[in-house]
Amino acid sequence: MMEDEELEFVEDLEAILHLTPEVQLAIEQVFPSQDPLDRADFNAVEYINTLFPTEQVIFQLVLTVVRGQTNVGQDGRQALEEAQKAIQQLFGKIKDIKDKAEKSEQMVKEITRDIKQLDHAKRHLTTSITTLNHLHMLAGGVDSLEAMTRKRQYGEVANLLQGVVNVLEHFQKYMGIPQIRQLSERVKAAQSELGTQILADFEEAFPAQGSKKSGGPSIVLRDACLVANVLDPRIKQEIIKKFIRQHLSEYLVLFQENQDVAWLDKIDRRYAWIKRQLVDYEEKYGRMFPEEWCMTERISVEFCHITRTELAKLMRTRAREIEVKLLLFAIQRTTNFEGLLAKRFSGCTLNDGPGKKPETPLEPTNPFLEDEDNVSEKDEDLDRPKKPKAPDNPFHGIVSKCFEPHLYVYIESQDKNLGELIDRFVADFRAQGPPKSGTDEGGAVLPSCADLFVYYKKCMVQCSQLSTGEPMIALTTIFQKYLREYAWKILSGNLPKTSTNSGGLTISSLLKEKEGSEVAKFTMEELCLICSILSTAEYCLATTQQLEEKLKDKVDKTLMERINLTGEMDTFSTVISNSIQLLVQDLDAACDPALTAMSKMPWQSVEHVGDQSPYVTSVIMHIKQNVPIIRDNLASTRKYFTQFCIKFTNSFIPKFINHLFRCKPISMVGAEQLLLDTHSLKTVLLDLPSIGSQVVRKAPASYTKIVVKGMTRAEMILKVVMAPHEPSVVFVDNYIKLLADSNPETFQKILDMKGLKRSEQGTMLELFRQRLPNPPSGPDGGPSLSFSAPTPEQESSRIRKLEKLIKKRIQ
Repeated sequence: MMEDEELEFVEDLEAILHLTPEVQLAIEQVFPSQDPLDRADFNAVEYINTLFPTEQVIFQLVLTVVRGQTNVGQDGRQALEEAQKAIQQLFGKIKDIKDKAEKSEQMVKEITRDIKQLDHAKRHLTTSITTLNHLHMLAGGVDSLEAMTRKRQYGEVANLLQGVVNVLEHFQKYMGIPQIRQLSERVKAAQSELGTQILADFEEAFPAQGSKKSGGPSIVLRDACLVANVLDPRIKQEIIKKFIRQHLSEYLVLFQENQDVAWLDKIDRRYAWIKRQLVDYEEKYGRMFPEEWCMTERISVEFCHITRTELAKLMRTRAREIEVKLLLFAIQRTTNFEGLLAKRFSGCTLNDGPGKKPETPLEPTNPFLEDEDNVSEKDEDLDRPKKPKAPDNPFHGIVSKCFEPHLYVYIESQDKNLGELIDRFVADFRAQGPPKSGTDEGGAVLPSCADLFVYYKKCMVQCSQLSTGEPMIALTTIFQKYLREYAWKILSGNLPKTSTNSGGLTISSLLKEKEGSEVAKFTMEELCLICSILSTAEYCLATTQQLEEKLKDKVDKTLMERINLTGEMDTFSTVISNSIQLLVQDLDAACDPALTAMSKMPWQSVEHVGDQSPYVTSVIMHIKQNVPIIRDNLASTRKYFTQFCIKFTNSFIPKFINHLFRCKPISMVGAEQLLLDTHSLKTVLLDLPSIGSQVVRKAPASYTKIVVKGMTRAEMILKVVMAPHEPSVVFVDNYIKLLADSNPETFQKILDMKGLKRSEQGTMLELFRQRLPNPPSGPDGGPSLSFSAPTPEQESSRIRKLEKLIKKRIQ
């Protein structure tokens, strides 16, 4: 077995290794070779016999190999000994190199020892020479400084003093040496003497009191200012303080509290006076003080501080004389002056740091979103802060801050103006009347709304320029007050009132409704007015939210949380809800007589199924009268028109089903007629959002779902009524399956519609309660009846007839 397997393996291997002549030829062309092993007809046996033709050759080869292995051990031991000797010689050479390196290092140290000593000596000598040189400079400088100080040679002193101070810094570590300490004390004494002397010179040139200046600008004082830059900063501050005080002394006299020019109506004269003084300063003293002292700005800033203090004192004394126009005049002139300062100076002398670019005023336009739109169009820097709170003008409020305690006059004035504005809106509305139907005004936003918010924005911008603190909070309170009044007096106050005279309709009166719409409670003008009020309330709601954001932009960060217009926005939301509810109630009430007529018709006496009933025609007529008007007037607020449709459907369908239960008893033909009417109403309701429109739009899915669910229930009720009540078990099970209603009262109403006697109803109700433990799930949509009827031919005929009528009505 083993031999057979080996033979098979060899045959398989030969079959695999055997190549076709064409392949073999291609291989030889790509890889040419003279090796016999590469030949296609290679024969291993012949090749071995060629190499070893006789047994003696093989024996001789083996013998040679054995003899060669005999000397291998001896040669290995000899090679190991030679390697050990080579390693010992290598270690010896490494040790010699190490010893020579240590000797070389020692020799280098001995050579460089003297050089290091010389290097240290040179360094110490250089330091000593430099110190002696500095000492010579310090001693000579101190002598020269004292001599120049006595001669008031401030120009030379300014340069010399800075050099002496710099040289003295090199001797801080030598202050323990008496001579060095003595020189340091002489420098301090010279600095003190210079400060006292310079202050005396300025006092003499610019006396604090006196009718005329005894001196004036001079080269000596200019050089003295250069010296003051090097001295204690307090000397410079004292010079500036005394000069500005003397320069503004005339201002305090001219604008004393008892002077006529001091009052707010002549506030322009204050700013005109300082402008003249600044021009006079530039001409006379502009070159005397160093430019980095910013004396012109310092004079202006001190003038502002004095003016703010004096005006605050004056307004406290004469608070009763402050009127709105006078206050606004003074604030306007003051803010203009502050803006002029921002253009002229950088604000580097203020405590709050360097100046900023002047603030760009907002344009008094509406709506409030225009500000953000203008920014996006004009400013390409998207990383710019969106809500800067601090004013860009560094001088903002430096004088006008004094008016803030008196801004209550402005707030009271705005309260009065807004009250008059609301009254004017009410009077205009009564005079002009509601928007006319069939015109562009119908359903449009009331013009008074835009006027109100334009005025709001004007007040907000104006107040923010006056103050970003508590006055802005007070103004916000005023805004809230009149937003509510506008909602009550203009919007809610002008909504049409619903009447209670619904009346009753007969079948004959329903037939006459095609000629007019006496049933509708609201006229077309009233419907347009309701839509206009709704659109206005929506505009107010959106604009009030923008107003809140803008107020938070303008007010200080610490007061942002106190600005909240949520209550006012809720008020406008209530107006919107009330307006929609009025529209729903109007259409709902117009359909009530038709539903009442439906419930009073003798459905048991109906002999054949015809076209849709008169009450359906009446309902459709009212829908076609009201809905297009409402849709056209709410074109700009589509979402609220959708809400109207949903609310009307949610009100109408349950009411229709309740009146359907009142139709009793109902014959089989009567139920078929009602089913046809229900289908007609369902079709109209599904088309309600676009009824009477040239442009057909698909109704929202949420609305369609409500209509399908509600009207399908009405259809299921009628299908249950049409079904035979025998056998009782089948009838009850199919009722539970179709309506999925476990309320016994609903089942009782179905039995009343079928006209069953009380005794029969009792049996049915008991059976209904017994079948409730296993209630099936609700219908997923249009299920078919599965009742077992006693006369299937008649039932099939009636259903086919009903389908034909429905198709005819749809066409």
